[in-house]
Amino acid sequence: MKTLVCTLFFGLTCLISFAQQKNELSDPEVASVAVVANQIDINYAEIALKKSKNKKILEFANRMITDHNAVIQQAVDLVTRLSVTPKDNAVSKSLLENAEKTKKKLRQAKTKEFDKLYIDNEVEYHKAVIAAVKNLLIPESDNNELKELLEAVLPALEAHLGHAEMVQKQL
Repeated sequence: MKTLVCTLFFGLTCLISFAQQKNELSDPEVASVAVVANQIDINYAEIALKKSKNKKILEFANRMITDHNAVIQQAVDLVTRLSVTPKDNAVSKSLLENAEKTKKKLRQAKTKEFDKLYIDNEVEYHKAVIAAVKNLLIPESDNNELKELLEAVLPALEAHLGHAEMVQKQL
């Protein structure tokens, strides 16, 4: 468990660090980060659906899959309409690398430990993503529609964080 917390901390520190620096991301790069961040949380939720027996964890995981798929679809619709192709970049690559480590830890967690590991990860992940959206993605977006989409997603991310914190307290 300590290793997962260290992996999470390192990955989230990298994301927050990216969020605090001016990386001068292009709109295609911003779109890539947004899609990648949403897909990562879907992947975590899919692991939870396979490993957990806790009703609250399962409900939360299903909500993450539904909501994050909806955001991905909105992003895909927008980039299609704008004829923009999302472009990998240092931020999206870092997210993916750290997500692989986290997924491995989640998959290896014993059933007794899994629920706490998963929800602790969700709390920290949503904090980091909210910070990145506010401090990196929105400021770096040049296209108003992309910026508006990111701003519109923030309340849902904040609601996810609140929901995760509530489940965390109940475990």
